[in-house]
Amino acid sequence: MLARLAPRPASARAAAILRQVFGGLGGDLAFRLWDGTEVALGAGPPRFTVVFHSAETFLRLAREPTPLRFAEAFVESAIDIEGDLFAAMDVADAVEELRLPLARRLRLLASLWTP
Repeated sequence: MLARLAPRPASARAAAILRQVFGGLGGDLAFRLWDGTEVALGAGPPRFTVVFHSAETFLRLAREPTPLRFAEAFVESAIDIEGDLFAAMDVADAVEELRLPLARRLRLLASLWTP
């Protein structure tokens, strides 16, 4: 019997999640999703862009959004960082301080597939 695969999340919903989770970091950064959708955060032009090459990578990082998971994804070339790598490292320090309760993470993940 074939395993049932999870449906691919909509990039618009993934973009909304990125805005909710990372919008308050205070840096000028952007994300580019697997379909080319750009999500710019901050008041000025992005100093760097995190590029997700696949929806699966986004889901993996959304499930366990730890600095280690992001580092692994970078080393595996599942994500790229375009632009100022040192600015990205500064934001990574702020990301380490983010704490999302499990219930909120589950709601955000569920929102990827709800109409």
